[in-house]
Amino acid sequence: MEAKQTVFVNEFTNGILDPHGNMLGPVQDGGYIVANTTPGCWGPMITPCIRGGHEVTKPVFVEGAEVGDAIAIKIKSIRVTSIATSSGNDKPMEGRFVGDPFVAVKCPQCGTMYPETKIEGIGPEAIRCANCGADVTPFVFTNGYTMTFDPNRQIGVTVHKEAAEHIARQGRYYMATPDNSVQNPIVTFAPHDLVGTVARLRPFLGQLGTTPARPLPDSHNAGDFGQFLINAPHEYGITKEQLGDRTDGHMDINRVREGAVLICPVKVRGGGVYLGDMHAMQGDGEIAGHTTDVSGIVTLQVKVIKGLTIDGPILLPVAEDLPYLAKPLTKKEKEIALDLAQSWGVNKLEESLPISFVGTGANLNEATENGLQRAAKTLGISVPEVMNRATITGAIEIGRHPGVITVTFLCPVRYLDKISLTSLVYDQYRDLLE
Repeated sequence: MEAKQTVFVNEFTNGILDPHGNMLGPVQDGGYIVANTTPGCWGPMITPCIRGGHEVTKPVFVEGAEVGDAIAIKIKSIRVTSIATSSGNDKPMEGRFVGDPFVAVKCPQCGTMYPETKIEGIGPEAIRCANCGADVTPFVFTNGYTMTFDPNRQIGVTVHKEAAEHIARQGRYYMATPDNSVQNPIVTFAPHDLVGTVARLRPFLGQLGTTPARPLPDSHNAGDFGQFLINAPHEYGITKEQLGDRTDGHMDINRVREGAVLICPVKVRGGGVYLGDMHAMQGDGEIAGHTTDVSGIVTLQVKVIKGLTIDGPILLPVAEDLPYLAKPLTKKEKEIALDLAQSWGVNKLEESLPISFVGTGANLNEATENGLQRAAKTLGISVPEVMNRATITGAIEIGRHPGVITVTFLCPVRYLDKISLTSLVYDQYRDLLE
């Protein structure tokens, strides 16, 4: 098919990222993807026919992207469309899944795997097996809340029992669930443990990336959640080595927001760009395990980077989100540095720009090691050099507990030149450099 300048997306997977499945598009190299995304974690988590814990968009084929390349994804805009949502800390319900409640749900009464469901009433027992009528939800809240947003989507406020129950009765409307989404709206549960809590909105994408080299449940396309797939008893079980086929599209890094650039590995022809799991706000770490899942409209621009072979994502955050030590030096700071250097016989300073490597693993220590190794391999330098640079010109930041981090530092331009990233990084931080 002829590649299109803009591809509009309103179709979703069943929770499995399948490199052998059909892709949408193709979209032109340099073109745009506009998507109406579904809420992420909780809705799919209480919808057993969704097999990955999320309901992300069908992947888009990018013209010219071959295995071994990378795709730079510029987040042009993110707009929340949900009026309200519910979230909170989760508790799996034993006897209702095979090995993994995010992936392989089983009706506890009739034994149907991945059962279709119907909603009867509201509350945590409202999700019923369409076959036998049993309560089939694999998760409930330990502490949960229902939050509504102002018309400009700047502030969220948690509501009391009566308001939560009103929202629950019109779940798809208040969550603005996309037409082709099959998930049960999580507001149906009407949680209300927090009342009158105020939070600022800063929406971002918990899922953004490219299709892995083997079929993986979408929420497990990461080094931490992917651990649950190793030797799992269900049909999506893999070996530890096969987890290396992931692309780490599920990051929950709150800096993956409007204005940021995410550079993703291409592990299948066409890349297969997908997105979803939009959140209204989240502190570093997503320590509750979940945050405010919302629907929204997203516009992305994609650009193929030929020959840039990377194992996981590279993030160029918006300037405001850079760690203090990783912000580009000002003209005044450069003048002070050069005077100091010359007084000690150092006549030339490094030219450098910020860059952030994503690392994932079973825990934060393993994720940090992974991020350091990815940075070193990509730039052709040693891990100890990366460690030094991240310590004095950057930071290690937590994306998601238990195992997603970023290694950010000021990277010498001569290293970026070798991997053809200098112009892209410079453009991202042009306003700070001129």
